[in-house]
Amino acid sequence: MTREGSIRIGNRTVTYLEVGDPGGPLVLHNHGGPSSRLEAELFDSSAKANGVRFVCADRPGMGGSDPQPGRTFEGWADDLSLLADALGAHRFAVTGWSEGGPWALASAAYLDPARLVHVTCIAGGNYGTFGPNWAAKYLSSVDALGGRLALHFHPGFTLMYELLGMSASHFEDRYAKAIIKSVSAPDRAVLADEEVLRLFLGASRECFRPGAGGLVVDATMLYEAWPFDMTGVTRPVHFWQGSDDTLVPEIINKTVADKTPGALWHPISGGGHFIAVSHADEILALVANDLASESN
Repeated sequence: MTREGSIRIGNRTVTYLEVGDPGGPLVLHNHGGPSSRLEAELFDSSAKANGVRFVCADRPGMGGSDPQPGRTFEGWADDLSLLADALGAHRFAVTGWSEGGPWALASAAYLDPARLVHVTCIAGGNYGTFGPNWAAKYLSSVDALGGRLALHFHPGFTLMYELLGMSASHFEDRYAKAIIKSVSAPDRAVLADEEVLRLFLGASRECFRPGAGGLVVDATMLYEAWPFDMTGVTRPVHFWQGSDDTLVPEIINKTVADKTPGALWHPISGGGHFIAVSHADEILALVANDLASESN
């Protein structure tokens, strides 16, 4: 059974979905994009199997969370700490998949390791790590174009996401076919599971419920030069990456991991972008182990 809730932070509401073991240690998950708190449902069985309380919050302006003018990476890290407070957890873990990966890395950079005991980045869209759109040469032509629009022609970037939102919200079959066409064979195998595809599409549709504005801000921040320096992060940070990921090619995150002093590299040979789902048991087992070790 899923459990939905929200907290107030100043004059904003942050909405979240909780799955897994309600009595287990807390994992705060950063959803991808376009996605939302409903992404947590993809991890429910693995969270239960590993005994963790798995919570995913909508980032500002997406799903059920209010927009936040002037939002920052550090500000979201602070929001995650406040969410952990509201959920009664002093120590917790943070995970992030795809567009959520950079927000997990920001938590590693900004939050106290004594409290944030584990950080996992899964196939992260880490495009601003070493400067504006630094990874463009490794991206697909569409994603590289997105980066150029985000940095140099924001009306075009906004239009791109508005059209994507229209597709996800009103032409679901067409949207699903486009996703399936863009991913690798291992990902198509994951999405062949009708329940996985249904949950994934539902999480994407919910992202756009208030419009595309929140996602536009979120994605723009990923392409801009990040305000934190991963080369100075010495605490352990787990990077999971599929070798056959066509959405975020392996070389991007291998480069980030190689330059992050605390990085722990977890390559999945033959894995695609959806290793977050196909390898959720393995990923959350490691998270749970770190949470258990810190509680002893």
